[in-house]
Amino acid sequence: MAASRYRRFLRLCEEWPVEETKQQRDLGSFLRQRVAQAFREGENTPISDPEACDQMYESLVRIHTNFYKNKYPRLKDTTFTGVTVEDCRTILATDILKQMEDMKKGTWKRLREKFSAKKPEEDLK
Repeated sequence: MAASRYRRFLRLCEEWPVEETKQQRDLGSFLRQRVAQAFREGENTPISDPEACDQMYESLVRIHTNFYKNKYPRLKDTTFTGVTVEDCRTILATDILKQMEDMKKGTWKRLREKFSAKKPEEDLK
């Protein structure tokens, strides 16, 4: 029975999209990592709680198939701030978040990083 559960999770991982703009931070990547951890031995992995495993699978399938999005449709695809879904995706992209982190640094720290040969993490050691 563990083999069929393993195959179902693998099929779900294959179907689940990976968002390229969120490198290693999206749900698809996290799901793949968790399945790899949970089924270390592949089809031969013993499952301690089959009911919880089945429940987790069914919950993930509902998320993947947009069950609740279809069951409870939204009138508008914006938030109370008026930001669209596409704007949210752009803001949460890994590249933009790195740029925002750089902007948070003070001028002195940015200049020091730019002109020093060693990395700032080495100063802490």
